[in-house]
Amino acid sequence: MMKGFLKKISLIVGILLASGFSLAPFLWFVLSAFKTQTEVTAIPPQWFPSFSLEFFRSAVARYGILHYLLNSTIVAGVATLVTISLGTLAGYALAQLPRRWSQIILMGILACAMFPQIALAGPIWRFLRLLEWLNTYQGLILPYVAFTLPLAVWILTLFFRELPEDLESAALVDGCTRIGALVRVILPLSAPGLFTAAILSFIYAWNEFFLALLIMTDPAKQTMPVGIALFQGEHTIPWGGNSGGFFYHNGAISHRGPAFSTPYCQRIIGRGHQGIGALL
Repeated sequence: MMKGFLKKISLIVGILLASGFSLAPFLWFVLSAFKTQTEVTAIPPQWFPSFSLEFFRSAVARYGILHYLLNSTIVAGVATLVTISLGTLAGYALAQLPRRWSQIILMGILACAMFPQIALAGPIWRFLRLLEWLNTYQGLILPYVAFTLPLAVWILTLFFRELPEDLESAALVDGCTRIGALVRVILPLSAPGLFTAAILSFIYAWNEFFLALLIMTDPAKQTMPVGIALFQGEHTIPWGGNSGGFFYHNGAISHRGPAFSTPYCQRIIGRGHQGIGALL
């Protein structure tokens, strides 16, 4: 009994140490956001902040962080909406095919998604230049949709397959078209897959940096990750400003947490995670 107790304590201590090691940089950024410039550059380091809002005001007034926040919201929101719309149609169609053929197509989609981003950066930039879509929202949304669509198709195909075929057949007998059956019957029952695919797509588009830096060279159209990265000057790095920007960037997503903390949302997101586990 004593051996089991020590084993349990060791496991808890190990988890706490690993979690603390992983969260320490984020905690330091959060604490730095509430310090003054003197406290940030103090030697030896000052661990506890004075809870000043200087860097938050600087991020808004000097660096225009809210403008970057608006750009990120537009790009990530539209990219997620387009990805889920296309992924729903593609997943529904693949779920209707014989499993053998749909698996071949899904493996082909997955193979396309395995190309490294850096290898596609040049062709994407040339293609957008031909379309005159550089420094435009649609020029950034298009590659985001291309990169997030394969995962969305995989997730949604899995959930559509789990639904009984009799439900769709009954809807068709009642006079629904294929699209009507999809919208009125299939989609409400596939909410876990839709939630999961939407969350993953949004987080990717919200945090993506490389393509945003390559495509958006106009400061008026740059997204949050690029805007924060360009805070530093030629000879200095504003650690406090970066910390404030980090707080705005992550807070914009984390404040939506309560919206997903209701029992209903927890159930459908939990089923979505089970779906991903089945894929893996």
